[in-house]
Amino acid sequence: MHEIEPYFQWRHLYIADEDPKSIFFGQTYSEFEFSQTVYNYYIHPQWDTFGSKNLYLKILFVAYESNFAIIELIGEWNDAIENDIMLLKREVLDSLMSYSINKFILIGEYVYNFHNGDRDYYEEWYEELADNEGWAVMVNLHPAAQYDFLQKKLNRYIELMEITAWRTYKPDDFFQLIDDKISNRLR
Repeated sequence: MHEIEPYFQWRHLYIADEDPKSIFFGQTYSEFEFSQTVYNYYIHPQWDTFGSKNLYLKILFVAYESNFAIIELIGEWNDAIENDIMLLKREVLDSLMSYSINKFILIGEYVYNFHNGDRDYYEEWYEELADNEGWAVMVNLHPAAQYDFLQKKLNRYIELMEITAWRTYKPDDFFQLIDDKISNRLR
């Protein structure tokens, strides 16, 4: 796992630790010191922690003028014990929403396990986004995690999509692709 880096091809367009509005503003990273782990496995030091023990993220892109954010995740999403959705919502998403971000693309291909818990924070987030004509999409969630996510019917709150070639898009084009799919489903 230590070789899996957050997607970096958009760094010329956006860097969270250089964004004064980001909760990660001023964060410094080591390329050589591996200190964060998912269980006993070290992860690349470029991933950001937000309080979860086994789930990390990287804000890949934020477009304040278009009101969307793209966030990549790695690790285990555990709502049953760690209440990761609460931590994600309170520590990261609420901050972005305070700047009128109302459309979220979460990339979940490195989320290997999902353990469900209460739906409260999913419902809260969904209602807040719906009130502001927003949405949340989870792209490429690992099949095992997707199964557990669907069992709890959380896809009512966060849309699940498969877009295998997402890395070939520019952030605005990737957002537009997903926004068009969401709009077509609502029609």
